Amino acid sequence: MTSSELWTRATADRYDAEEGEMSSAAVLGPTVAFLAELAGEGRALEFAIGTGRVGIPLRNSGVAVAGIELSEHMAAVLRRKVDEDTLPVTLGDMATTVVPGEFTLVYLVYNTLSNLLTQDEQVECFRNAARHLAPGGRFVVELGVPPLRFLPPGQQAVPFDVSARHVGFDTFELVEQILVSHHLTRDGDDGRYRRDASRHRYAWPAELDLMARIAGLTRERRVADWHGTPFTQDSAQHISVWRKPA
Repeated sequence: MTSSELWTRATADRYDAEEGEMSSAAVLGPTVAFLAELAGEGRALEFAIGTGRVGIPLRNSGVAVAGIELSEHMAAVLRRKVDEDTLPVTLGDMATTVVPGEFTLVYLVYNTLSNLLTQDEQVECFRNAARHLAPGGRFVVELGVPPLRFLPPGQQAVPFDVSARHVGFDTFELVEQILVSHHLTRDGDDGRYRRDASRHRYAWPAELDLMARIAGLTRERRVADWHGTPFTQDSAQHISVWRKPA
């Protein structure tokens, strides 16, 4: 067990509805194309596969996909969509759980690496990815760049979404590199909001490159999005690819 917070049944049951935009063809199309090209004719392993937002369409594209998922409730939602023979999922944490076989691709999307709340656990996640990769295989991580440029002295919070049905902002513990994402979500039309919060450990891209080196991986590519837009100092997120030596 790692320090990742467990997703409850209630959160898992509403996850797909709340992430409708991230499940759209506009988002998933380039994501699946990017991952499928790296997987090639081999197998892919998704760390923290969740409800199968990415894993299922990648499997439908012809790539053999397996998953690791910490929350049994998230895995149960996935299992309503696809059977075990089509997409096997192992319950466990992404830093230490091992599944059989080798993979040409291991991937971790949508900021989920930050669910591991210590640097040591994040390093172990890279080592676990390397453990599963065949020689020449790739590890892909999608992660936001810490928005500390928007945090002037004395300010503790940075908003990331302000809309009619949702207000989201992050607060920061700078010494430990911990951010807490706060969400106020309007569930109905009675004016009431549901409040949720989750803790994350943010890491800079250069820190991830060092984690990869510790795990025996070498950075091959870093872009700003699944379309391959060049990564710059103004990019809000990155897609990074590290390769295991052949």
